[in-house]
Amino acid sequence: MFTLDQARSFIAVAEELHFGRAAERLSMTQPPLSRQIQKLERSIGVELLERDNRKVALTAAGHAFLAEARKLVVSADRAPRTARRIAAGRAGEIRIGFTAASAFSLLGPLLAEIAEELPDVDVDLREMVTGEQVQALVDGDLDLGLARPPFDTDLFESHLLFSENLMLAVPRGHPLDQLARPLAVSDLKDMPLIMHSPTKARYFYDLVVRQIPIEHGNVVHTVSQILTMVALVAAGRGVAFVPESAQLLGVDGVSYLHLPRLAPDSVELHAIWNRNAHNPALRRMLDSVWTKAA
Repeated sequence: MFTLDQARSFIAVAEELHFGRAAERLSMTQPPLSRQIQKLERSIGVELLERDNRKVALTAAGHAFLAEARKLVVSADRAPRTARRIAAGRAGEIRIGFTAASAFSLLGPLLAEIAEELPDVDVDLREMVTGEQVQALVDGDLDLGLARPPFDTDLFESHLLFSENLMLAVPRGHPLDQLARPLAVSDLKDMPLIMHSPTKARYFYDLVVRQIPIEHGNVVHTVSQILTMVALVAAGRGVAFVPESAQLLGVDGVSYLHLPRLAPDSVELHAIWNRNAHNPALRRMLDSVWTKAA
């Protein structure tokens, strides 16, 4: 196997096409430079240079090897700098899990902040429900989750990103949209309801049933995604409880109503990460993005 010193020696000779000038460029004498080239050729088993007393020229194999040797030396020179940048959190990768609802409310601004503060850090995005994010964080397959509570505070550190109201989405022009008074729970009696899945959208399901007495006989559809709920509301299939940020979806034909019975700011989204996480880029992001915001 050849060495990096031999590769650098060859590059100098190949570029200068003169052993004397190459030796001067490398701050060495000509005999050891000649020995380096000989060792290199023995190592790879082909002649790289044609040389006599008058000239030095590259063989076909020498031309091919020169291109690869340059890449190798550049990579070797760059590797320590890259390692130092990754150790300092200035480069590397952050793997972020996010819920579908967070994608249209918070993900864009968060990515913009990361790009501004850590321009050399790559972000790998993975859409997952909260339960999947929690398991991926435990397994080391994610660095950061954008998830809904509850989560194990012994395992995870967290940062509340924002909270918002839970609202009732109704078809525009629906009788509930025409009320000249505040909406009441009794107004929902016998209303067809598009409900959250108790397994795939457990956070929103629990949030609703804790605050509103749901008549399950009125449930006409059970879905897991907010966009699907709003689309069904727009199609006149029923009414649905959705986070206030669902308005950002811009689906036509839907009105969003406040229900005084619902606690304000009850919908929370947290950033969570494993307390034992060792990714330097994650630590730098946490320090630069949210410390600055605080």
